[in-house]
Amino acid sequence: MADQKLELHQGDITQLTVDAIVNAANSELRPGGGVCGAIHRAAGPELAEACRQVGGCPTGEARITPGFSLPSAHVIHAVGPVWQGGSQGEDEALANCYRNSLRLADENGLDSIAFPAISTGIFGFPADRAAEIAVSSVQRELRARERPTRVIFCVFDADTAAVYQDLLPSGSTQ
Repeated sequence: MADQKLELHQGDITQLTVDAIVNAANSELRPGGGVCGAIHRAAGPELAEACRQVGGCPTGEARITPGFSLPSAHVIHAVGPVWQGGSQGEDEALANCYRNSLRLADENGLDSIAFPAISTGIFGFPADRAAEIAVSSVQRELRARERPTRVIFCVFDADTAAVYQDLLPSGSTQ
């Protein structure tokens, strides 16, 4: 991971110019609320059609589509778990979202990827626990891969940014 960089960005993930942004998707890959809805609106109706052609995606897995009208070339759709109290395999399913997204980025030759705080919105996953899983899963997975070389955790609010900032190595924020 020597040449790989972790960053924190507070703002709108749909505005980032990276090779791929990750969509906190639902299992049908349909436009939804929160980050998912924002990504679909910014990408245009072609994204919903591409997702329809892909079909569904099980929890913990990921699928890739073009980014269409987004500044990012691709969207990686990762289906996070719905929080059920923490005893239903939610932690492992969430870690798999990050691992599978990074695998797709690597397989597709992508150098930069931006993640939202998967499952922390309407899926109810506690933000601090989700952030710990996100950062540790990404760090672990990057040790085994050359790509991507740049990973951005893109969060919308200051409270979530503070949680990530505490977990990331110093000098990794923008």
